[in-house]
Amino acid sequence: MIFDKEYFNPFLGRGKYLLIGVYYLLMLIIIHLCEGFKFGILKIADVLFSQWVAIFMANGITYLQLCLMADTSITLKPIVILIKPMLILVGIDFVISAILVYIFFAIYERYSKASKLLMVYGNKESVGLKLKMDTRADSYNIKKIVSIDEGMDSIIGMLDEFDGIVISDVSAEQRNDLLKYCYMHNVETYITPKISDVIIAGGEGIHQFDTPLVMINTTGLTPEQELIKRFFDIVLSLIAIVIAAIPMAIIAIAIKLEDHGPVFYRQARVTKDGKVFDILKFRSMVVDAEQRPTTDDDDRITKVGHCIRGIRFDELPQLFNILKGEMSIVGPRPERTEHVEKYTAAIPEFEFRSKVKGGLTGFAQIYGKYNTSAYDKIKLDLMYIENYSFLLDLKLILMTIRVIFKSESTEGFDKVASPDEILAELEGERNRNK
Repeated sequence: MIFDKEYFNPFLGRGKYLLIGVYYLLMLIIIHLCEGFKFGILKIADVLFSQWVAIFMANGITYLQLCLMADTSITLKPIVILIKPMLILVGIDFVISAILVYIFFAIYERYSKASKLLMVYGNKESVGLKLKMDTRADSYNIKKIVSIDEGMDSIIGMLDEFDGIVISDVSAEQRNDLLKYCYMHNVETYITPKISDVIIAGGEGIHQFDTPLVMINTTGLTPEQELIKRFFDIVLSLIAIVIAAIPMAIIAIAIKLEDHGPVFYRQARVTKDGKVFDILKFRSMVVDAEQRPTTDDDDRITKVGHCIRGIRFDELPQLFNILKGEMSIVGPRPERTEHVEKYTAAIPEFEFRSKVKGGLTGFAQIYGKYNTSAYDKIKLDLMYIENYSFLLDLKLILMTIRVIFKSESTEGFDKVASPDEILAELEGERNRNK
């Protein structure tokens, strides 16, 4: 068959439009995975940084595409020639993103109004949720807190005064009655899920009968999921090791020069099925740190340690744990053996986390805070296990980039109030408003 170039003449040069379309589609997908469209849900800085991470990645991938399409090896000369216009494009994208984000947030702040909420609690300890929701006063305004012991009729009678309800740690039977009423009457409802709720949510609907049936996942990941996850763990850890080789070498030399001690710190951690392994970290404390008492400013941390902890680079050696198969890139954070024993004794469900390998990052690391309770961390980890997919792993990896550059925070919890203090403060506010 003879190749006739004239046949393709009408289409020559049109490929750039397809490339532009692929570029913007790729941009939208990565921004979505990084949660860069959550206006009004995330803070403006988080949305903006998420979009910038996505823009940088989309442009990087497009740059590699252009190199391959031009049949140009990625060496120093083409990098110098091609990277300049790409960096200009990144800068323009950053500016456009910043302008649009500020416009959308301005629109949101102008037309949105925080929901006036009634909180119904079962266990007094659960009223601490109010403090967390108060940090987002632009979206939630808990005006009143009542115990479920007030009775269903009394609580339903209060609902007309509020835009919605928060149901926190209420018994299953009472919660079901309240939830059904709210569902029937279109009442905006927020619920703190129990561990059993998280497990059920990850179940698979069975539609072989005229009775709805849900099959609960009790095994963690399927063999196929484990195989795919392990393949990408190997590929991504190898890529990350190559990229991080120079920073890791610099850190290792700096640690050695500072006090001539060992570069790495090993500690026994627990992973899938209760197996124990030695996790690797760059040593960030003095050699005899465990024998020294802890102080307020923790003078056991070395100068290099302060630097690498701030950007989480002390965790980089765990890439070798991942390559060896002892850890995964994404999964529940592997705990120390003594902590596992303590937490399991207090919360038997803590053992559920061991259905998958421990990870370098995960739900609890991304969505949790410095002072997140062990019980809430278990629920976050179970949300990951029960909803696992490769796309979810990819999303969490991208979101980790955002978290790395955020200092760990207690989100306004520097002064921890007891449940009694919270209730007393609300009662005082009601008396002042009378």
